[in-house]
Amino acid sequence: MDDRFNTIAGWTLFGGIVALGLSSLSSHYFEADKPERPEKLGYVIEGVEAEGGAGAAAAVLPIANRLATADAAKGEATFAKCKACHTIDQGAANGIGPNLWGTVGEGIAQGKGGFAFSDSLKAKGGNWDFAALDEWLANPKKFAEGTKMSFAGIADPQERANVILYLNTKGSNVPLPAPEAVPAAGAAPAEGAAPAVAVAGDAAAGEKVFAKCKACHTIDQGAANGIGPNLWGVAGEKVAGDRGGFAFSDALKGKGGVWDDATLDTWLSGPAKFAPGTKMTFAGLPDAKQRADVIAYLKSKK
Repeated sequence: MDDRFNTIAGWTLFGGIVALGLSSLSSHYFEADKPERPEKLGYVIEGVEAEGGAGAAAAVLPIANRLATADAAKGEATFAKCKACHTIDQGAANGIGPNLWGTVGEGIAQGKGGFAFSDSLKAKGGNWDFAALDEWLANPKKFAEGTKMSFAGIADPQERANVILYLNTKGSNVPLPAPEAVPAAGAAPAEGAAPAVAVAGDAAAGEKVFAKCKACHTIDQGAANGIGPNLWGVAGEKVAGDRGGFAFSDALKGKGGVWDDATLDTWLSGPAKFAPGTKMTFAGLPDAKQRADVIAYLKSKK
């Protein structure tokens, strides 16, 4: 009996020693007691991207530029996943999260029918402008640590812009900011170089380029709309604004903003890309100087 007990005790002790050794070995292998994460993750954690990956290196365009090419219809499709917590129609009740009608431009954590916002979000201050919404949608918990919002965020920058554009159509209609000048991918400005400037336009040269537009557009004051709207005084006006009752596409009406130089340039470079779903069939002007000339001509017609 004593021999059997000693045998069991011996094997138990041996097992404990082996377990202790394996525990020590595994802690060194996975670096579990160090503040830095391992060079290679033992397994994939959802939502965590490997350091130095393609996503980390990719440059993200400013929100103004992404809004210029955003698609509200796509944003509405993405918003479907938000409906588990949020309503968005005018007058609808709050849900788990607040109703989002008229959110763009409103004060952060204010109003919304008395919704009980977290203290961390109330402490942010400011308004839900386009930049704040972009930062929030990328990672709510990073934007306001301690927020009650459990959504992990939208990693795709353009998808965020689509959602923001959709939100803007729901009771806000805040004018879109002009796209910013950004260097070409991979290009670095020379040390001491002056910032890039817009191409100077020549109205006379622009009038010649505009000749190809006359198949669809008139441009003289008081002229009737054609296949496209009359363009007298269009520069500086609201995008898809009142042009004698011209029936603009929903895609263009959803853009918001005004026809400033940057917006006109983006439109002329590729109308279908600027507002997917537009009725404009013109492919665009790839030459930046020609676009600048046409814009100068349009600005002279007012």
